[in-house]
Amino acid sequence: MSYRLALTVGEPAGIGPDLTVTLAQQRHNHQIIAICDPDLLRRRAAALNLPLTIKLFEGTDHTPAKAGEIWVNPIKLAQPEQIGVLNPANGQYVLDTLSHAAQGCLDGLYDAMVTAPVHKGVINEAGVAFTGHTEFLEEYTHTERVVMMLATKGLMVALVTTHLPLKDVPDAITPERLTQVINVLDTDLKRYFALPNANILVCGLNPHAGEGGHMGSEEINVIEPTLAKLREQGIGLSAPLPADTLFTDKVLKTGDAVLAMYHDQGLPVLKYKGFGQAANITLGLPIIRTSVDHGTALDLAGTGKADSGSLHTAIAYAELMAASRAAHKGN
Repeated sequence: MSYRLALTVGEPAGIGPDLTVTLAQQRHNHQIIAICDPDLLRRRAAALNLPLTIKLFEGTDHTPAKAGEIWVNPIKLAQPEQIGVLNPANGQYVLDTLSHAAQGCLDGLYDAMVTAPVHKGVINEAGVAFTGHTEFLEEYTHTERVVMMLATKGLMVALVTTHLPLKDVPDAITPERLTQVINVLDTDLKRYFALPNANILVCGLNPHAGEGGHMGSEEINVIEPTLAKLREQGIGLSAPLPADTLFTDKVLKTGDAVLAMYHDQGLPVLKYKGFGQAANITLGLPIIRTSVDHGTALDLAGTGKADSGSLHTAIAYAELMAASRAAHKGN
């Protein structure tokens, strides 16, 4: 079965356009539609000295583009981009591409959306409060709880908390949040990854998972009691494990995914293992969304040195998730 994927090209001054042009140099099994200003891609292709033919998308043709071609659903830039130079005037344009892709997924026009990197700072300078794709899509789709998960070959790491200062993390780890996050994770491992009986390895919050209360009490008072209730509902969950030993091959082989308590507990390990070959996946949404695992890399824009590995990985996960969802609905 062929799927239709919306690709938001991201910050126009960054490497998103480079990655998109590079992606278009080969044929894909599924139809990929870039959501952007077509002139942006024409200019970037010229800067990279790569051939590119734009095919304007009208919603009827499901044919994948040939090598050297790309489908584009056009959204016009506010101002022409300058490679490597941020321009707040184009902040709203970036958000418009995200809104279009998300709405297209909700309406069934697209099977999934894949996002190239955006620059949070310049969007905020444009006068729009923006903390990231994850939070934007959570609000746009009116979803109660989304979960950030990064995935690479052999490792998937989901997060209980995301972009919080470290000092705020302990108070944010409540029974309610843990319950919501784990339910989303378990549900979407079934729906999108064909793991009906997933075993989730759970990191403790404190060093040595609290050392029996001598290095912190969150494991005893909050985390383990919540896990025990969820196990009674049939969810496969480890006890809170020390993160420094959980991320070893011996332990990882016993689970299907890892649940980390905070951003820099789990993601440095995953990025060390698979940076450039990993995808950021938003779970809990009514749509499929995957993304690259890196930023806008303004210094690499237009140089031809940007690595497209993570974008290929994000597309592969979007295809996998769309296929798994279709099979899940059929059962």
